[in-house]
Amino acid sequence: MRILLLGEYSNVHATLAEGLRQKGHEVTVVSNGDFWKDYPRDIDVSRPAGKLGGLRLMARIYSLLPRMKGYDIVQLINPMFFELKAQRLFPVYRYLRRHNRRMVLCAMGMDYYWVHEFTTNMPLRYSDFNIGSQLRTDEPAEREQKDWAGTEKERLNRMIAEDCDAIVAGLYENHVCYQPHFPQKLSYIPLPIVPSTPREVRKGLSPLRLFIGISRGRSAYKGTDIMLRAAEAVKQKYPERLEIIKAEGVPFEQYQHLMEGSDAILDQLYSYTPSMNPLLAMSKGIVCIGGGEPEHYELLGEHELHPIINVEPTYESVCHEVEQLVLHPERLPRLKQQSIEYISRHHDYLKVAAQYEALYEKL
Repeated sequence: MRILLLGEYSNVHATLAEGLRQKGHEVTVVSNGDFWKDYPRDIDVSRPAGKLGGLRLMARIYSLLPRMKGYDIVQLINPMFFELKAQRLFPVYRYLRRHNRRMVLCAMGMDYYWVHEFTTNMPLRYSDFNIGSQLRTDEPAEREQKDWAGTEKERLNRMIAEDCDAIVAGLYENHVCYQPHFPQKLSYIPLPIVPSTPREVRKGLSPLRLFIGISRGRSAYKGTDIMLRAAEAVKQKYPERLEIIKAEGVPFEQYQHLMEGSDAILDQLYSYTPSMNPLLAMSKGIVCIGGGEPEHYELLGEHELHPIINVEPTYESVCHEVEQLVLHPERLPRLKQQSIEYISRHHDYLKVAAQYEALYEKL
């Protein structure tokens, strides 16, 4: 098959492309590399700097459109698959629809259905937008609501979701948001990870090396600020037994380098599910402290391997779990081994590519 992957989210499309190519498909990735993260792509569509950046990007995309014809599958990482205003993407989508066979929308990252479900129906105990029945009122959460609800972004998302041939959710949360609206065309496929060769487990497990990645401008929204504060409080209590390694707004290659040799990673305070970065860490034998609720294991059909140290979305919960790991490092070898097995079982990029391949063939 000829497959066109448009846009990027935390290396999902670049990794999926590797798997699909291994299976003999012709794959082209067109993206901006997910901003500063600079993930691999075949055709770069980064937005130029300056006041005319949008116009210059639009001109480049229009010049590329003739090369985006004749594909069996065109897959969008998100309704905002290029870095243009939503209203500029309507004609681009219609062109792609006319000149290719099948359209697939990925439910990954922020979109209208994510905002709508978690601010109205609140199907989860907590999310990026609610804690119990209470809506989050901090500025980052309110900004995302204003950005997606009652806007051109909402209209674009709804149009693509209704028109496309299939929708793929990459996280439990995405699946929950789209299930009430598109049960017939929705599939859940785990995120793809290229397995790493884990380093040997250190003989001495002190100090505990704790890694945390901080996204520019999204720390408060993702709860990384709370997680970091909790880790620093534990370090103050046990200065010789905990080392904190921070990666802030760095390209992917540098991020991976900083992560190497860590024992655990803090990530995604408000999530039920690990996303790409903690999954990558787990493939290296690094234990995830973050989102690992029972519902996400249930969706995967996983009843044996539960390697994620799950936290509630509170400062106190993170403090407790980090402190317990500092005090009981003997837990690490088993959790590290389970993490590697978990990735191999559910997220190996070739297994994930096979699931996408089956979906594409069905379409």
